[in-house]
This record gives sequence, C-alpha cells and structure tokens, in this order.
Amino acid sequence: MMQFTDWDILRNLLLAARWTLVLSLIAFVGGGVIGLILTFLRSTRRPVLTGIIKLYVEIFQGTPLLMQLFLAFFGLSLVGIEVSPWTAAIFSLTLFSSAFFHEIWRGCIESLPKGQWEACRTLGMTHMQSMFYVIAPQAARLSIAPTVGFSVQIVKGTALASIIGFVELTKAGTMLNNATFQPFKVFALVALLYFAICFPLSALARHLENKNHVTR
Repeated sequence: MMQFTDWDILRNLLLAARWTLVLSLIAFVGGGVIGLILTFLRSTRRPVLTGIIKLYVEIFQGTPLLMQLFLAFFGLSLVGIEVSPWTAAIFSLTLFSSAFFHEIWRGCIESLPKGQWEACRTLGMTHMQSMFYVIAPQAARLSIAPTVGFSVQIVKGTALASIIGFVELTKAGTMLNNATFQPFKVFALVALLYFAICFPLSALARHLENKNHVTR
C-alpha cells in the first residue's frame, strides 16, 4: 500500500481546492449574469415573463441542489446527451446560483421607495433609463453584502459535486481517506481548507453589511 506523508495529503487537498475555487467562481459569475438578466426582465412587469421567471426560481430554490446535479449528470444521458461531471457541475451550480441571485437583487430593488419610479416617470425617463441611472445604483449598494454572503453557499455547494464524480476538495478528501485510512486527519484538513475559503468571504459580507448600514 502506498504511504502518504502529511505533506502528501495536504498537497493533494490543496490541488483539489483549486477546482473548488474555479467551480465556485464560474458558478458565481455565470449565476450572476443570468440572475441579472432575470431581474431586469422581471422588473418590466410583463405577466408572461414574470410567470416564467417565478416558475424558474421556484424550481431551483424548491428542489435540492443534489437532485439538480443528478438530473444534469444522469438525466441528460437518458435522452442521449452525455455530459462530463465538470459540465454537469457548472450547469447545475450556475442555474442554482442564478435563482438565488435574482431573488436577492429583486428584493433589493423592491425595497426602494416606489416614489423613485414615479419620479423617473415624471421626468420622462424610459424603463431602461430609470433602471440604469436611478434604481440599479441604489439597489446595487444594498445588494453587495448579501451577494458576497451567498458566495459562501456556492463554495459549500461545490462539495455536492463530488457525488457525480467531480474531483474537488470533498471528493479528494474521500479518495485520500480511502487510501490512508486516516479519516480524522484527512477530513479535519478538508474542513480547515473550507474554513479558510469561506471565513474571509463571511467576514467581508459582515463588513460590507455594517458599512452600508444594512440590517438583517
């Protein structure tokens, strides 16, 4: 049996942590772009668009991320579409994140006084001009803290990708545990690395929340 030193274990976990960070970043950016588009479309208050977006959000917020990963990886193969664990993880986490980002940003927009919209209409501004010049800058200030805070959930959500065979931090920990039979050491290091990634993000979110005087 191959012998692993403490450095070997840590080094392999650090290498796997890179993919946790990459997957988190892609899901954050991709989910943010889709969430932004959904938020703008819903702000137009067109009944059909609003209904479709509401259904989209309900599906991705109302079902477990693990189930979404299974459907993306195993479900697509049933209809002849073969995807890699990497592709399925990106697809699932991006759509999952977009639904939550949309709700965060929609809530921030709707928390603004309705008089803001009325003032824009009085000035003859179009919906797009109102959103771009007046509403979005104010909502953005309110949304920074919860958006950064949700990034922690994305990082932790990447751990579920290990179920479909994507080798990130949790999957690497499981593989190393099977090779070394040292579960306490291996998973303690895994937990420590997750903490090292998530704690700064949580601290930043709290700092931004206090700085912007946003209450929970």
